[in-house]
Amino acid sequence: MHKSLVHFDQQNAIQFVTFRTQASIAYYLDNYIIQTDQSTSKQQQHVDKILDNTAEGAILNGELINLLINFFKSKDNLDYKLIAVSIMPNHIHILFQQLIPLPSIMHHIKGASANLINKHNAQTGALWDKSYFDKAIKDDKQFQITYQYIKNNAYKANLADADKRFYGIYENECNNNVEV
Repeated sequence: MHKSLVHFDQQNAIQFVTFRTQASIAYYLDNYIIQTDQSTSKQQQHVDKILDNTAEGAILNGELINLLINFFKSKDNLDYKLIAVSIMPNHIHILFQQLIPLPSIMHHIKGASANLINKHNAQTGALWDKSYFDKAIKDDKQFQITYQYIKNNAYKANLADADKRFYGIYENECNNNVEV
């Protein structure tokens, strides 16, 4: 059973969003029991721990890393103000200030990036799982923790190309115009 997540959507909200390849989610659903007696947060941690350590759906590697980072940067100030993004092998973490409704942002991101990836890989078909996990950032402390999580995610996973998988405005530009 695939449960829909409740999403918080508010103009100018700072959002932390994670979305995964469809193949990685299918692998999890086929091989693991979802603990319905756990909080949503604990369930997400359980899913993340397993999926961060599986090769299923892990297609976001090599040239695709730079293509995707450039793609996310190209949407800056159109759909959102990009703050940080981490391209993991089978999922993406992105932190942004939304400029349009969150469902529209996610529709644009997932549709256009799937087309980009499919074109690069000379393939067709669904790429991303339909759902996504989002968390609205409420204060500066939560913002700092989230930013550092995204920044260090590939290093924590011991990925050899970790230094290529992250983009953040505080490391890469003098663009600090985002307020929490």
